[in-house]
Amino acid sequence: MPARENVWLNLLCNVVLPGFLLGQLSKDTRLGPVWGLVVALAVPLGYGIWDFYRRRVWNIFSILGLFSVVLTGVLGLLKTDPFWFAVKEVAIPLVLGLAIPISLRTRQPLVRMLLYNDQILDTARIQTALESRGTTGEFEFLLKRSSWILAVSFVGSGILNFGLARWLLTAPLGTEAFNDQLGKMHWISWPVVFLPMLGVLMFALFQLLHGVEKLTGLTGDELMHHHKKG
Repeated sequence: MPARENVWLNLLCNVVLPGFLLGQLSKDTRLGPVWGLVVALAVPLGYGIWDFYRRRVWNIFSILGLFSVVLTGVLGLLKTDPFWFAVKEVAIPLVLGLAIPISLRTRQPLVRMLLYNDQILDTARIQTALESRGTTGEFEFLLKRSSWILAVSFVGSGILNFGLARWLLTAPLGTEAFNDQLGKMHWISWPVVFLPMLGVLMFALFQLLHGVEKLTGLTGDELMHHHKKG
């Protein structure tokens, strides 16, 4: 089983440092807007590569995260209109939101990666209990419902991201002012976008676990890997 990701290190490299570096290094008296943007984006990019090398875990979210960082750098270096940055902000969550219910038709639905995964839950034990009680069909319906909750949360976050980008990013890309606005957006997106989305994810997880308890007859503690018999 791969090592778990350090949440605090993730926050530091993907949110705190990029926002701080964008504001500090983009000044004309330091690196300037172009190299300030490059250095700030190198932090989450380097962290993503390092984390994959350490844990050997590569999924659609890791790929899209790195793609987002690279695309931000490309848009900044090309000095495109801020509107296209806002489009990028809505496009990636929208793709994820659509991919979640579509993936239900595949062998590896994304809902299993996000909520129902073997790193947290004892999925083998749950599957055995479902089969013994004949509730596998009800469980698949439960996964579908959770998938749609997740899809709505990603689409909603994309819309909020787009609105936030259009509101904050008014300066031309490739300028010190734009980098400063982008740094502010990193900070503001947490209470405006991330925390509401996290609340929806926790609600979806609670609904899923509550349903699994009913369908399997297992307690919440018995669903987890740390539970030991006797």
